[in-house]
Amino acid sequence: MSTNEINHTGNSPLNKGSFLQNNSKSIVFIAVGIVALILLYVGYQFLYLKPRAEKAASLMYKAEQYAVIDSLQQKAINGDGSLIGLKEIADEYSNTSSANMANAYLGGLYLRQRNFKEAINYLEKYSETGSEVLDPLVIGLLGDAYSEEKIYDKAAKFYKKAADKSSNSFTSPLFLKKLGLVYEAQSDFKNAEDAYAKILSDFPESNEANGIEGYIARVQAKK
Repeated sequence: MSTNEINHTGNSPLNKGSFLQNNSKSIVFIAVGIVALILLYVGYQFLYLKPRAEKAASLMYKAEQYAVIDSLQQKAINGDGSLIGLKEIADEYSNTSSANMANAYLGGLYLRQRNFKEAINYLEKYSETGSEVLDPLVIGLLGDAYSEEKIYDKAAKFYKKAADKSSNSFTSPLFLKKLGLVYEAQSDFKNAEDAYAKILSDFPESNEANGIEGYIARVQAKK
């Protein structure tokens, strides 16, 4: 068959009209499938996730009140019999911001109770929110937990990450000082000096800068 004959009959595989006609059912099925996926996504977001998030937020209120009172920490963690606690919020309402905050609270509470393994378990479940204060604090708590477990390499990793996460005069010098102390525990006096010196040079007005020259002199003497 000649080229002219192909053009005349309109059956060329390159002919757009022919393609649409021959594949109209497939195209309809694809379009319906896309619409169905969109509807499923919208339904999941607004009919499932949103109500769960609102329920979790309402449950968090009492647990947060308990969390700040030392004698009521166990009620914050496990609930009070009528309302669920942070553990159940974290487990039952995953994928919500309240569950994420519950992980942070639980990590801090277990750290205060010196239950370092559980602290690590929940702090590592925390997802960063973009907060310039909360994110480095939670990362730094992980450093605290590993430091207490004497896993100094991981402690140093998280202290450094926390110090670098958001450069500000509150969290950065706090975790730089802890980083220096962990390096000292590892007899890494060069890196300890660098951490302390960064406080002095970058955050001279911070609380941690007070007396930091003594720390610098101490590690210099050990090098």
